[in-house]
Amino acid sequence: MTEIKKIKTIRIKDRPNILWVELETAEGIVGLGETWRGASAVEGVIHDDIAPWLLGRDSRAIERISNVLLNPYVGFHSASAEVRAASAIDIALWDIFGKRHGIPVCEALGGASRDKVRVYNTCSGYSFNAKSSSYDTASTRRTIKKGEKPAGPYDDQVAFMTDAGKLAKNLLAEGYTAMKIWPFDMWATGSYGCDITDEGIERGMDAFRKIRDAVGGKMQIMCEMHSIWKLPAALKICRALEEVGVFWAEDCLCKMDDKQALRELRSKTSTPICGSETLSGMTSFREMISEGAFDYVMLDTGWCGGLSEGRKIAALADSFCKPFAPHDCTGPVQLWAGLHLAAHASNALFQEVVRANLASWYKDLVTELPQISDGYAAVPTAPGIGTELRPEVYTRPDAVVRVSE
Repeated sequence: MTEIKKIKTIRIKDRPNILWVELETAEGIVGLGETWRGASAVEGVIHDDIAPWLLGRDSRAIERISNVLLNPYVGFHSASAEVRAASAIDIALWDIFGKRHGIPVCEALGGASRDKVRVYNTCSGYSFNAKSSSYDTASTRRTIKKGEKPAGPYDDQVAFMTDAGKLAKNLLAEGYTAMKIWPFDMWATGSYGCDITDEGIERGMDAFRKIRDAVGGKMQIMCEMHSIWKLPAALKICRALEEVGVFWAEDCLCKMDDKQALRELRSKTSTPICGSETLSGMTSFREMISEGAFDYVMLDTGWCGGLSEGRKIAALADSFCKPFAPHDCTGPVQLWAGLHLAAHASNALFQEVVRANLASWYKDLVTELPQISDGYAAVPTAPGIGTELRPEVYTRPDAVVRVSE
């Protein structure tokens, strides 16, 4: 009765990056997983390549399934379509496990290590990552134009590009004590990340200085660098950031698996380095952590191999005395999965959230969202992941639903 009898994928053309996976067992339990970027490619991998092997397998054998799916003939050790497919399936399997036993996933993983999880706000807006593809992300993400007005109260990318100090005060009033911004991105395009002008440094630093002037040390500030910089420009930015004492600079280089370049960067700046949501699998993280490339470890459960691989990466980071923080600038189910992992692992430092997403399109897609208050997310208590797709998602005019059974 525990075997997998149906695999369903759902994507919507309005949010072309997001793909949901539902696994249904013979006993009637449905598990929900999610991944992000290249949704149609991942859909194809799931139905054409994985489904013939996975259908009929025992849904309780999570570790065995994870081991097989994370070792494709090609696409391993990266956040490939194969690994993103495996990640979504793994999250769904853990959802089934929790529902079957009536416990939240964080308990199924071994129990929570804390009563609440500290969050930081990534200061994007309502449509920051909506249309960007896996290619040339610097040009496909939202760019704030001169004179652009906020689309709503949480259009935080407009806010940090216009008055970052006011934004910091607003976040503090809501209980957030950490925030992440990226005011240097716009200066990368002309040189393909090879250089940033003095004007670009000063314009970018202006946002950080306004935050410090407005709230002092009450706000911890992260700088997102979006993997668009070559080493000389990244070093120039990181050295400039030393002035304001950022908490970390994230994904500083265009290739975050370049051990030599990251070692050189860390040796020439005191700005702490965080990496990387773009990596996948224990092997990649082991190489980077053991080389001393990261001060803080970031992973995304929808890209790194799911919760099974995510908890191993968290334990690996812990063995090197490194804190980790799950990523979320993607979809609501990946947020839930990251929160379960952060609740469980003792070396979890933050769970990333995007308050604009939580206040808008996330709630249009799923039945439940994490409860956040005074800068902390409550530890999940509902069985499984803790949320379902809203019924209307399946019948949207732009929904693409595919089933293997």
